[in-house]
Amino acid sequence: MLEEIVSKSSVFLLVSVRSLGLLFTLPLFSMRTLPRASRFALAFYMAYLMLPQADFAAYSSYVALDGSFSLYYFLLLIGEAMIGVIMGFYVSIIFAAFSTAGQFFAFQMGFSAASAYDALSQVENPLIGQFLNLVSMLIFMQSEWFQKLFIKGLMGSISSLNCMELIAAREKLVTFLLRGLSNLFADAMLIALPIMGTLLLVTVCTGLLSKAAPQMNLLSEGFPIMILLSFGIFAIFFRDLCDFFIRSFNTGINDLNAIIHAIGNQGGGL
Repeated sequence: MLEEIVSKSSVFLLVSVRSLGLLFTLPLFSMRTLPRASRFALAFYMAYLMLPQADFAAYSSYVALDGSFSLYYFLLLIGEAMIGVIMGFYVSIIFAAFSTAGQFFAFQMGFSAASAYDALSQVENPLIGQFLNLVSMLIFMQSEWFQKLFIKGLMGSISSLNCMELIAAREKLVTFLLRGLSNLFADAMLIALPIMGTLLLVTVCTGLLSKAAPQMNLLSEGFPIMILLSFGIFAIFFRDLCDFFIRSFNTGINDLNAIIHAIGNQGGGL
């Protein structure tokens, strides 16, 4: 094991840096409570597993087989780190859709003031958003999406994508990331639409009844009614939300794998 790593140390370091870029931006693994030593150890172990799949023929003029390299090698390290960061950032966009949906929930339920620091998203988040984050992370780990991201995304990028091809296809990559950000708000609105639509109708009905009969004082009673109704709707649609989480992860990983191979094939054609 050590002999193989030492003999291919320059390539091993490139693969390790790409793995580190992914782990330092991937949700759960980017938490500050996770020791850095464990992330480095996991990245090195992942790099060792992917070393036979590494295809860095485009770097042959910068990385020699004997381990010597030119000053351009440090720029290659930065490029490999950017590939990992971009992959982790796109997965973070998928999780941000669930957190944003929780913020929509909390605002309509009246829980927007009940916010605390979320260790997963590393920002202040309402309690409903934190709950959806935890549920999505549980589904992500239980459904083995991290393994699928490792096999499809990271190992696929090692064998088909390098930083030079990434720079050549930067316009396609920027378009892909912008489309992901736009889908973030669309998915968040789709998740929050049942509760938001129902609570909007309840608010309108409460306002009309309070105008028709002011002595009933429905506005003061509407707050607990809206909370109970929101949790009831949330419990009814919870299974559908979990299915939506799984479909979102599946679509996101497949899109990421598709753009990686599209950029790699374009670079190979060039």
